[in-house]
Amino acid sequence: MRNKLFLLTALVLGIVACRHTATEPGPRAYQLDIPSGLPEMPVPADNPLTEEGVALGRKLFYDPILSGNQTMSCASCHKQEFAFTDGGKAFSFGIDGKLGTRNAMPLFNLGYQRGFFWDGGAADIESQVVGPIQNPVEMHADLAIVLGRLNAHSEYPTLFEKAFGTRTISSVLLMKAIAQFERTIVSGNSKWDKYLRGEATLTDAESRGRIVYEDEDKGDCTHCHSIGSTFSDFEYRNNGLDSVSADAGRALITFLATDSGKFKTPSLRNIALTAPYMHDGRFQTLEECVEHYNSGLQHARNLDPSLRNKVKNRLSTQQKSDLVAFLHTLTDYELISNPKFAKP
Repeated sequence: MRNKLFLLTALVLGIVACRHTATEPGPRAYQLDIPSGLPEMPVPADNPLTEEGVALGRKLFYDPILSGNQTMSCASCHKQEFAFTDGGKAFSFGIDGKLGTRNAMPLFNLGYQRGFFWDGGAADIESQVVGPIQNPVEMHADLAIVLGRLNAHSEYPTLFEKAFGTRTISSVLLMKAIAQFERTIVSGNSKWDKYLRGEATLTDAESRGRIVYEDEDKGDCTHCHSIGSTFSDFEYRNNGLDSVSADAGRALITFLATDSGKFKTPSLRNIALTAPYMHDGRFQTLEECVEHYNSGLQHARNLDPSLRNKVKNRLSTQQKSDLVAFLHTLTDYELISNPKFAKP
């Protein structure tokens, strides 16, 4: 009788344990809010967005534990108030006081992009995560040491277990977590977007600026920065900054002479927040940028075809002012104040 009672008890406990395991909550799907006017964002099947993964990625993004001497985080050079750029700096300083050679790019709407960094050196959001961490001029960390810190941390193993089902933290899971957070940084609520939704009205100057922006004989901005949606096609182009570029740009990745001096076309969303401009931060103001395309183009051998026959000084003072006014309508103030993107 005692043996039968023991077996019955064991059977009941086994059933209860199975039920507990079967109903154990896993990562919860993250509901990504895509503003009207932006397309659905493609998310890789092997790294779906989850509440736990996004929260973990956000924590990591702001944690200096990822740098060699634990003084610099991703957010050190990508500040929310400047649309996740480095706030007026042409180049950023790394942990050893070394100065970088390219301007820190903004980190919003990454999920729509193809290729990452100015030269497209990373194929996807996940792989771009570890570039700055290991770069000797930037965060200058040994990835193995960083992973050791994370695995020995009082919180991170539990957080990774909640997000990915394992307490063992690998480089792949580190990349996936930060990539999840970065995909959620979506920007699509500028005055321009509200205008398209009938929620705002453009001023006369902004309306005239839009016309200049689209006019092929004037601004002709749409060849590279298609109006609406992402405001870029994210291709690589030589935009005539120099007749011979000191930075080979895309050619450093492809080893093609035809790619010399080509750089990724950035989005013009939030452009008023991301000064200075160009890959080397050479222009301090939007007015300088406009003037470059109006009168400063250098005829490099592989200058983008859309720029080769541009008439210099084709824009009047008023047209340049109006164009800048239109560019200011692309600022998304909700992006820079959204607590979901701030330091946790």
